[in-house]
Amino acid sequence: NRICHECNSFIPTSAQIGDGIVFPHGIYGIFISQNAILGKNCVVFHQVTIGSNMLEDSKNMGAPIIGDNVYIGAGAKIIGKIKVGNYVRIGANAVVTKDIPDNATVVADGRIIEHKEHRNNCFIRVK
Repeated sequence: NRICHECNSFIPTSAQIGDGIVFPHGIYGIFISQNAILGKNCVVFHQVTIGSNMLEDSKNMGAPIIGDNVYIGAGAKIIGKIKVGNYVRIGANAVVTKDIPDNATVVADGRIIEHKEHRNNCFIRVK
């Protein structure tokens, strides 16, 4: 809790986070909702919000479910009870409020680009 507080982040123990998650720039400014689910081998950059929509009259009330091998760029916002597929890339500052199919890229203007094959979303550290 102390580390999260110092980094202005919130990563609750109740969130389901898969093995192999990578935070390339640390956990600075990252917010993950209490009921969110993140799959295995996700890459999450700084200032990302994975948040619940708790407005009763909303059709997407709840927390996001994020698949395996998802790359989430800096400043991206994923809001509401939506499903983000496997091998998805979410660009920096993109706002995602609807389901995203497997093997897609979401860019900042909300456009979804579908790909035929898996994208390699592994983060490679420079030595």
